[in-house]
Amino acid sequence: MNTITKALIVTADDFGAAPEVNEAVLRAHGEGILTCASLMVAGAAAGDAVKRAKATPSLGVGLHLVLVEGRPVLPPERIPNLVGADGNFRTDMVKASFGMAMLPWVRRQLAAEIEAQFAAFAATGLKLDHVNAHKHFHLHPTIGRLAVKIGKRYGMTAMRSPIEPPEIIRRIDPNATGGDLERFVGARLKDRLWASRIWSPDQVFGLAWSGAMNRSRVKALIENLPDGVSEIYCHPALSAYPGSAPGYRYTDELTALLAPEVIERARTVRLGRFADFAGG
Repeated sequence: MNTITKALIVTADDFGAAPEVNEAVLRAHGEGILTCASLMVAGAAAGDAVKRAKATPSLGVGLHLVLVEGRPVLPPERIPNLVGADGNFRTDMVKASFGMAMLPWVRRQLAAEIEAQFAAFAATGLKLDHVNAHKHFHLHPTIGRLAVKIGKRYGMTAMRSPIEPPEIIRRIDPNATGGDLERFVGARLKDRLWASRIWSPDQVFGLAWSGAMNRSRVKALIENLPDGVSEIYCHPALSAYPGSAPGYRYTDELTALLAPEVIERARTVRLGRFADFAGG
């Protein structure tokens, strides 16, 4: 019988984006509370990330699907409606979303790229711990449906459903706002995952303070975790790097994962990877 009341997954997104990210991920896992990392298979430092992950089997590594603001796996001519003139994914998420939802030829290109990213992850030889998407683009119903359909063929058993409880966030910061749309769409995604027997954490934290998960916020979140399995996601890095998001406090997020008071507080919950809880 499972007697866990509070459990926590701590995930770093953008693994493979740059050496500065990869080094931070390994430090936060080896010296701090980080349990998982989500790999950008076409990231500039993906090869380095895979090498490090293979040498660190205790780190749960998942696929960070990138379908906006990044580099594709397929050649640009195979997915012309998903990329710009520079061959990278488009940055206009709203317009891109419309095409994905309404145009069959765009959906075919999208399916091909999602398949290519799952295949690229499989080719690394790493065990697929979980799946999520850059900018939470898997909340888009078409992307979510295709990711589940394709992912199951590649052994996907867990996916992030980014539903952040507002009462916890406002308990920590009464002035915090937003997140209603993500919670609504996230609930629909969670229903799809449930129907497909894909596991997801009970709640996810990181949306309200994305790019600003400092030590006081991470500590407060752990102190206020509800029962069940929660995920905290963040973006640790040694510094800003080419292609990094303006304004993101990467080093503050790394510091939070290594902070002694955060590590001490994390001893009051069960830390683990997605694979440690999926199906439990």
